[in-house]
Parts: sequence; C-alpha cells; structure tokens
Amino acid sequence: MYILCIKGIILDNKKLKELLKKANLSKKAFSEILGTSNQALNNWATRGVPYWVESWLTLYIENKECKKLKQILKDSGICNE
Repeated sequence: MYILCIKGIILDNKKLKELLKKANLSKKAFSEILGTSNQALNNWATRGVPYWVESWLTLYIENKECKKLKQILKDSGICNE
C-alpha cells in the first residue's frame, strides 16, 4: 500500500475508495469531473494520491448534503430560495 504525505495530509488508496463511495462516485465519474483520465486515477495506486484529493472529496460530499437539506427546506416551505 502506498501513502503520500505532503504538508501533513495522508491519504491512501483505501481511504480514497471510502471517500468515493461516500460521495457516490465511481473512479470514472470522478475522473470526468476532474477532467482527467481514469488511468491517471489508477496511477495514484502506485504514485500516491495527490494531497488535495481528500479535502476536495470532503467538500464535494458536504456540498451534496447541503443541497439535499436546502431542497428539503424548500419543499417544506421553510426556505423559498
């Protein structure tokens, strides 16, 4: 197992898979969002996962949750925006 540690941030392939699952993203979908190839993501298994991926996926997941909450509030009439 390879781990990349830059600026104190550690993300291994297992954690990447967990975050992708939580984000409901396949590697292919994630690579399309990033505008990169699926092969580039597969290369992370040997070269290490870039330091920014964990924070990016965490914010992506939080944003999806906020959108769901906003829709619930909108549907209930509490929030009209």
